[in-house]
Amino acid sequence: MMMNNSVTEFILAGLTQDSGKQKAIFGVFLILYLVTLLGNFLIVVTIKTCRTLGSPMYLFLFYLSFADACFSTTTAPRLIMDALSQKKTISFKECMTQVFAVHFFGCTEVFVLILMAFDRYVAICKPLRYTTIMSRQICVVLVILAWVGACIHSSAQIFLILRLPFCGPNVIDHYFCDLQPLLKLACMDTYVINVLVVSNSGALCMMSFVILLMSYVVILYSLRNHSAEGRQKALSTCTSHLIVVVIFFGPCIFIYTRPPTTFSIDKMVALFYTIGTPLLNPLIYTLRNAEVKNAMKKLWCSKV
Repeated sequence: MMMNNSVTEFILAGLTQDSGKQKAIFGVFLILYLVTLLGNFLIVVTIKTCRTLGSPMYLFLFYLSFADACFSTTTAPRLIMDALSQKKTISFKECMTQVFAVHFFGCTEVFVLILMAFDRYVAICKPLRYTTIMSRQICVVLVILAWVGACIHSSAQIFLILRLPFCGPNVIDHYFCDLQPLLKLACMDTYVINVLVVSNSGALCMMSFVILLMSYVVILYSLRNHSAEGRQKALSTCTSHLIVVVIFFGPCIFIYTRPPTTFSIDKMVALFYTIGTPLLNPLIYTLRNAEVKNAMKKLWCSKV
């Protein structure tokens, strides 16, 4: 149930108040956002249209790229528009929607990365049972569960935030609405709420990160019995996944697993996982994957 609030809108402080730097931010992040959309769009269309990319790994990559594009869209457009705005206001409802969207698509990425690790584990450690365990129907059910899980996580975050009263300051020291900056503005002691936030977002990040690392340790250990060529191919795929896992979970753990404090570096760290990761994912998965690169060349060369 939402508390009574006298605050109907918030003001986003953004990355800087310097007008010269704001113009640079507009140009740089507009280019990064467009490249992010283009890269993820290319992967989505390529996987959707190429029959050779029909394995579960590419089904999960399809949804990861889709989630990346959506995740970037939750924060980047407002950051770009606000760079040219004098007054960076966001209504209370828009702010709550942004909190939900950021955590929904971010959590979806987390679960899809876990599914991708599980797919590699089955492919490498249980190759004879791979087609049975990772059938199309099972993969679709797993993806649906990932979306449902993300929705539950985001709904829990919104439930916590809507219980906070906002009756005084309304300047959010960030470029988008997020939990920690909003907790600072609440007109009540937020210790309990923060513990719940950490136990929700923080525990999700830490547990997922540990699960992923353990799965890759098991995968790498099992590779000792494979041929040199098989090891090289598996290592190439797993290395791509590990790079994505580290660059995504590192900043998330830093932001969501600590006491209710904010640091000046928080905005830079948030930029890395809200803008950087969705941009890097398509690059990592295409540059290190021969099948995706070849499929892209065939598809887009034939279109041209």
